[in-house]
Amino acid sequence: MPIMPPAPITRCQAITDIIESVAQEQAALGHILSAESDKLEKIISFPFINPHDLLKINRSVDQAINSVARLEMILQSKLELFEDCLCVCPPYTMDAGTE
Repeated sequence: MPIMPPAPITRCQAITDIIESVAQEQAALGHILSAESDKLEKIISFPFINPHDLLKINRSVDQAINSVARLEMILQSKLELFEDCLCVCPPYTMDAGTE
């Protein structure tokens, strides 16, 4: 989880924080898609699955995928806000002792 400093931050740091949050959300969405894939593989492996149940599971996975796709479009919109950003951020430096 990102640490949000209580003091005011620079515009550059705010933009960096937003981009990092988008990356974390995308990673979480990747985990959701992976879990849906695992779920579907598990169900398909059952020897006596009936078509009705298989269709219900397929609808559930389809809804999850559509939700993830919608969220991805929102995240893309967030990133596009800073596509032409003209701010100049200071070079990244590591704090002493964090290497």
